[in-house]
Amino acid sequence: MIINLVRIDDRLIHGQVTTVWTKEAKAERIIVVSDEVANDEIRATLVKQAAPPGIKVSVVSIEKAAAVYKNPKYENDTVFYLFTNPTDILRLIEQGVPIKSINIGGMSFKAGKKQITKAVSVDENDVSAFRKMHEMGVDLCLKVVITDLNVDFIKLLEQEFPIN
Repeated sequence: MIINLVRIDDRLIHGQVTTVWTKEAKAERIIVVSDEVANDEIRATLVKQAAPPGIKVSVVSIEKAAAVYKNPKYENDTVFYLFTNPTDILRLIEQGVPIKSINIGGMSFKAGKKQITKAVSVDENDVSAFRKMHEMGVDLCLKVVITDLNVDFIKLLEQEFPIN
């Protein structure tokens, strides 16, 4: 499997993803990787219905995403992975999927999260996952919309959550 783009955007498939990021990814398939979404039949159906024309969409658990990645049947398929959070990406990496770069697009504010940009709010689990991926050599780039400049996300994160 050829991974063309990995993006965190907890809204999953919406206007920006449909019109811009899918074209940027130049992928045949969008794979939404989330145990939570895969186990929610209504949400999974809605995500699939929001897909841009001509693009296949799969909604799978982390375990299934790892298995599909390793299946030789899909070795030439180009994919755009979409996630709702960094913890799920870390789990997929730990199962042997070689993710080298992550585009951080949107993580909405909820109770227990700290807003660090207009589009990104994180909690301690998110921070821990981002730090582990950074230590593994994964490039973390904040880029909400395609016209934004690339922002080194780990530097931004360290400003808000310094290591003691």
